[in-house]
Amino acid sequence: MIKPHGSDTLNPLYVKDDAKRAALLKEAATMPSIVISSAAAGNAVMLGAGYFNPLKGFMNVADAMGVAKNMKTTKGLFWPTPVLNVVKDASKIKGAKQIALLDPNVAGNPPIAIQQVDAIEEITPAQMKTMTQKVFRTEDTQHPGVAAFNSVGNFAISGPIQVLNYSYFATDFPETFRTATQIREEMQKAGWNKVVAFQTRNPMHRAHEELCRMAKDAVKADGILIHMLLGKLKPGDIPADVRDAAIRKMVELYFPANTVMVTGYGFDMLYAGPREAVLHAVFRQNCGCTHLIVGRDHAGVGSYYGGFDAQTIFDEEVPKGSLEIEIFKADHTAWSKKLKKVIMMRDAPDHTKEDWVMLSGTKVRAMLANGEALPVEFARPEVAAILMKHYQSEAK
Repeated sequence: MIKPHGSDTLNPLYVKDDAKRAALLKEAATMPSIVISSAAAGNAVMLGAGYFNPLKGFMNVADAMGVAKNMKTTKGLFWPTPVLNVVKDASKIKGAKQIALLDPNVAGNPPIAIQQVDAIEEITPAQMKTMTQKVFRTEDTQHPGVAAFNSVGNFAISGPIQVLNYSYFATDFPETFRTATQIREEMQKAGWNKVVAFQTRNPMHRAHEELCRMAKDAVKADGILIHMLLGKLKPGDIPADVRDAAIRKMVELYFPANTVMVTGYGFDMLYAGPREAVLHAVFRQNCGCTHLIVGRDHAGVGSYYGGFDAQTIFDEEVPKGSLEIEIFKADHTAWSKKLKKVIMMRDAPDHTKEDWVMLSGTKVRAMLANGEALPVEFARPEVAAILMKHYQSEAK
């Protein structure tokens, strides 16, 4: 099986021992505490679940700046995005050596982790500007990732953490949320050595379904990991429970048994395009995948990134040998009226716009809200029915 990133074995930061975890939870009630941001809580979940291996906790400003500028920590570890615990006001924890991190996404703000405080540093406006520009390639506050990154404050609390739970992800999505360790175990059990990962924050239509098959066949993989984001999205995106139901229905009806694993991870979308694609590759390697499908505008939003920037970053900015996982570079896929099947557009240079079945997201949403069936060349009827129910309930 492929090695985790940066170490020989996976080292998740979740406290597995029940007695130790119970003792830490008791201790957390008496120590200085702070409610953290949703982004920091997502980072804690990813650290706890082993996805952010080999990191031991939250980065200091020097590491975050190094990662933003050249994807390297001060010790030389390859990492594509800052992993920070940033707050607006750190006065409550001034002088504390150990603090309880309180979950902003769960009622009552229970402790999600205990952090050893190595430093509390103020991030300067110039440093925030540099990190924003390098990670998101824009400083436009209309970009949802830029807005979120710049809204949490400017005091960075760095230091190792011990994770006490997986926030709301394990309870709200018990069938879907899986840690990197669990996914590796399931792959081993299934006898999968070569695995292709598909990242999604959206429901999957015919084009996505075929793309997974194309990638599996091309790399001769044993299986496909459909790995969906379960955290916060921008307004208008499909809620995780609806997306989960739609994807599971597609897999159940249209893929052979034991060839696809449907799972999810707990993290808020960054919408960081190329940099987020590299982060996706890092944590897919950590959960045992040998290949990651990177398609058109992977992890993008609006028109902030070029269609294939998330592919070229692996050739132009990721140093050779930094990652073991390989990238399956995909073009836009759609139903060809001429060939009567889904293909990649680059494979049909003779096609004109009229030869494809293409629908914009706006058109799809409008049709579903109005109770209109989507073309079967675009979406599986059973998947469309689940989405239609959602959009019609939203319209009421």
